[in-house]
Amino acid sequence: MKPGLTQARVFMDSAAVRRAIERIAHEIIEHNQGVEQVVVIGIRTRGAPLAERIAEAITRIEGQAVPVGYLDISFYRDDIKAAGSQPVVQKTEILFNVNGKAVVLVDDVLYTGRTIRAAMDAIMDLGRPRAIQLAVLVDRGHRELPIRADYVGKNLPTAENEQVVVGLKEFDGTDSVTVGRPAPRRKESLPATLDFNLDQ
Repeated sequence: MKPGLTQARVFMDSAAVRRAIERIAHEIIEHNQGVEQVVVIGIRTRGAPLAERIAEAITRIEGQAVPVGYLDISFYRDDIKAAGSQPVVQKTEILFNVNGKAVVLVDDVLYTGRTIRAAMDAIMDLGRPRAIQLAVLVDRGHRELPIRADYVGKNLPTAENEQVVVGLKEFDGTDSVTVGRPAPRRKESLPATLDFNLDQ
């Protein structure tokens, strides 16, 4: 059972994740009729290694490397003020021009769509791509914005109170997709020997 989850179910193992990445790479090539104008950008954190793997698969299939970049969206999130705390900012590394390119954004899970909206805003600040396409390992539904993925590893209908946990070998030592409910938090109890005397 995945730590922090109850009723956990594994929906993708490492082989399934590998097949999904391979299929997404083929679909990107077919959709764009090649990859001459394609660049791949992973949304930090877990979209970054997925972007690398998709780009590696494209290179292996086509014999042509595609540029890979990494995008931090911390200051583009619409909940940054509501959170009431400083975001953890990571480095954006996009060392190529996005103008006129077909930008393939990569993330691990597509949920409400707000992360993707923020990522698109960040990309548009960098230039004017010909198109922005979206590749995700998992689409769990529950969209709040009209955003749809172009390439999906697995459509995984979930309940609102469930969590989707994506394990990646770069961070977790293995690849997996697990769904479960958050484990209830344990209440801190007072020591049994503590005695309150309200008359003192």
